[in-house]
Amino acid sequence: MRQEKSLQNIVVVVLAIAVLAMSVGFATYNQSLNINGTATFTAAVWDVHFDTTTFSETSTLKASPAPTVGNTSISYSVTLPQPGSTYSFTVNVKNYGTIDAALKKITMTGLTAAQAKYITHTVTYGGTTYTATTDNINTVLAASTHETATVTVTVSYVAPAEATDLPATDQQVNLNVQFDYVDANLNTGN
Repeated sequence: MRQEKSLQNIVVVVLAIAVLAMSVGFATYNQSLNINGTATFTAAVWDVHFDTTTFSETSTLKASPAPTVGNTSISYSVTLPQPGSTYSFTVNVKNYGTIDAALKKITMTGLTAAQAKYITHTVTYGGTTYTATTDNINTVLAASTHETATVTVTVSYVAPAEATDLPATDQQVNLNVQFDYVDANLNTGN
């Protein structure tokens, strides 16, 4: 019996040592890793507008009074006295922001079908000429380089195919061009 009790004590001591060894071994192989960091984000700036310092009337015919040129709009009033008269101006559009801007659409309004017989209204944007509303353009002005695009607007009084298409009275036509830009990075479709 004594021998059995002694054997039991030895077994208990061995088991206790084994449990202790396993606990120490587990603690040795159990470890947490942590990564801590700080990220700073600068403000995103959307700023696409006309570079007013680049505006110039490029035709011999000048607007009177002088055109009003602002960051987001240009207003002009010009009289075209006879067929063959043309008025045009040029200005740059510049991306002053931190977000790439994509031109998606140019909307041109103001001409009726009858007026379109003796008036042409064109917009040249970055070398491409537009004569009517156009969408799905997708021309990007990069923010990183403050990229610019040259815009030329031209309105001409032209001789129509039929003399009867000329206006019988003075006409005032309100022409409008609108440039629609979107964030080029979010632009996923046309």
